[in-house]
Amino acid sequence: MNLIGNVIWLIFGGFFAFLGYMVSGLLMCLTIIGIPFGLQCFKIGLFTLMPFGSQVRDVPGPTGCLATIFNIIWIFTGGLWVALNHLFWGFMLAITIIGIPFARQHFKLMSLTFAPFGKEIY
Repeated sequence: MNLIGNVIWLIFGGFFAFLGYMVSGLLMCLTIIGIPFGLQCFKIGLFTLMPFGSQVRDVPGPTGCLATIFNIIWIFTGGLWVALNHLFWGFMLAITIIGIPFARQHFKLMSLTFAPFGKEIY
């Protein structure tokens, strides 16, 4: 069932979202300061490629205050708008019965794109 969901997801926009996150990650990695943010874009992009069957969880252990500082910078430099975009599409898809599984994936992506530092995908 996850395979079918991922294929439908890719056909109806998931692949283009993946490409967008990968291009953003490459552009962010051009500067040394942007490398941690580019790596997070790659992580989100890979999650966007196949969200069905994947889960986001907090990293256990001490991540320190650096993850918090990076999340705050992330939120103010576009993370809030990306999360609101996923929230919007999640609500739009939740209106229809067929769109509910895809809405759930957008809500998972919203939680990841709002604060990606200190989270992992499994």
